[in-house]
Amino acid sequence: MDLEAEYNNRARCPDHPAVMARWKASAEAARAAHPPVEIAYGDGPRERMDLFLAGEGRPIAVFLHGGYWQALDKNWFSGIAPALLANGVGLAVPSYDLAPQVRLGRILDQVRTALDRLREETGALPVVFGHSAGGHMAAAMLSEGRASAGVAISGVFDLRPLIPTSLNAALGLEEVEAAALSPIDWPVPAGAVLDCVVGGAESPEFIRQSRDMADRWGKAGAETRFEALQALDHFTVLDPLFDADSALIRRIASLADGLNARILANENVLDQGLGQI
Repeated sequence: MDLEAEYNNRARCPDHPAVMARWKASAEAARAAHPPVEIAYGDGPRERMDLFLAGEGRPIAVFLHGGYWQALDKNWFSGIAPALLANGVGLAVPSYDLAPQVRLGRILDQVRTALDRLREETGALPVVFGHSAGGHMAAAMLSEGRASAGVAISGVFDLRPLIPTSLNAALGLEEVEAAALSPIDWPVPAGAVLDCVVGGAESPEFIRQSRDMADRWGKAGAETRFEALQALDHFTVLDPLFDADSALIRRIASLADGLNARILANENVLDQGLGQI
């Protein structure tokens, strides 16, 4: 198998610059219409998180961006906010440092800190969704109990196939580290909910990664769902995130609303208990 062809999505999708230009334009429009609050979760210049609030008491979902841990930042993806806000769900988008300046393990540490910082702000575990490298990180955060549910879009859950590709020039992964950082082999928390979504026009390896992840975690007790979105590639697979009525946005909003309902129910039980003291 030609792993380079399977995993090098920019080479595989020659129209990706036009798609990414749409991401950037929608992000700029969203930031103008809904200026986010920027939260520092660390001292570094990229340790910043944009927060788009949907209103007091409304849940927040976290988007973890892709770029093979070596490109992009939060400012590319503000355009996702309007679709979620229209469904009453806020959005948090953290940036993080990039390879080769830092190792992948350091990036995971930054995402952990960002989610912990958000939990300090909201008092709740967020729903986490992410694309490509962000799908990998969403699954990792769910495994560690830092998320209430996860939606991984075109995720890479087993990093070992990346080792012989050009993508590893910046990552510098070797067999032991790649295996240790592959969430397909990480513990599956009781009650975990993980959707593995991929573009139907993506490479067979990306489709296999999502299918295998859903199957492996499902057999380990998680509530999993695999879906290949017809005719979408590794870049256009994000198109539904810009549509407030898409099934993918409704699913993320439903997971977030389900979390919010549980929080309110627990608060009501606590209030009733206090009232009896």
